[in-house]
Amino acid sequence: MEDQVVAFGVGLLCLRRRRRRSVWVHDILQACQQLGEYHRLVQELRLDDGRFQRYFRLDRDQFDNLLSKVGPRIARQDTSYRRAIEPAERLAICLRFLATGDSYRTIAFSYRVGVSTVAGIVGVVARAIWDALVQEVMPVPTTEDWRSIATDFLHWWNFPNCLGSIDGKHVVIKAPDNSGSLFFNYKGTYSVVLLAVVDAQYCFRVVDVGSYGRTSDGGALANSTFGQALRDGTLGLPQDALLPSAEHLGPQPHEFVADEAFRFRRELMWPFPGHNLSSRQRIFNYRLSRARLIVENTFGILTAQWRMYRGVIEISPANVDACVKATCVLHNFLRRSTNSTSTSIPSAGDGEAAGLQEVTRVGSNNPTREAIRVREKLMTYFSTEGAVPWQPVA
Repeated sequence: MEDQVVAFGVGLLCLRRRRRRSVWVHDILQACQQLGEYHRLVQELRLDDGRFQRYFRLDRDQFDNLLSKVGPRIARQDTSYRRAIEPAERLAICLRFLATGDSYRTIAFSYRVGVSTVAGIVGVVARAIWDALVQEVMPVPTTEDWRSIATDFLHWWNFPNCLGSIDGKHVVIKAPDNSGSLFFNYKGTYSVVLLAVVDAQYCFRVVDVGSYGRTSDGGALANSTFGQALRDGTLGLPQDALLPSAEHLGPQPHEFVADEAFRFRRELMWPFPGHNLSSRQRIFNYRLSRARLIVENTFGILTAQWRMYRGVIEISPANVDACVKATCVLHNFLRRSTNSTSTSIPSAGDGEAAGLQEVTRVGSNNPTREAIRVREKLMTYFSTEGAVPWQPVA
């Protein structure tokens, strides 16, 4: 009998606690249709394309085009309790987070929606952006695509048989709960790694997101699907080709350019290490660095465009991965848009853009004889038939 009384008392107490909630939606949030940022400021910004572009990083036509692609994926139905947020506003909330890196709470106050609503929208919409755009702006490269990339690298950056520039970027995040040192990187912050292959026109061709911050760039490549395909020879890379005006050197392989953090191999070139280099070795390092800096420049453009990269991203690692992938396809979407205001590709003669750099760190890589032979042939080519007027004199 006493147990029944106690149980009844506990149930009554829980019922009273539930009844303390007086409103389903706060009065401030109920006014979102009249006073929310999307229904007031964003509509006014549509009258000024320049301000609209600065607000969303997309102009009106690009926004509407993107909405037509992702709208069906993010639309929600009204219920008997509340009216669903329309796809345009959901897209606006996600883009505003990517463009500013503001907290969920700040955006929730601006748009007069709940914090949990913003959290749900950002993750869902970011994944929808990736799914809607990846096949259009970042498809898996075919053999013909690799050849086209190599042609562009030769034209713009005077590096023959180059299939792309590879590097990793640490995206700083708030340390996840109970994660130990998995996300702790050598810079003393917590991060996930964005590994990217970039073409000569500053577009991402392959990205891998989500490696733990403690993982090196080389480790991220080795663990990625792209790295495994590179090792297995299943990327569909073009066959060896002659260097321009250097038939006597014989056919040379196509390769990616990277720094010394990656494993030196036949398809992955990195510079000569050390200080005491010959003039030909310094020329090779200069030419390789000039091509390799494309990926670093692309990361710079990405960070300037999407300011969430400027600070510590305080969301779950899963949503961080989704947001990073979304910004990568949005980067390509903007650069390939006819109305894009992105920086144009520098002239092939702008050799001063990349300074001569010395490589002082030598990793634990054991270069194969074939990789060394390929680098020696390229070194010879850059000092003879492939020399350009602005490089150091041999």
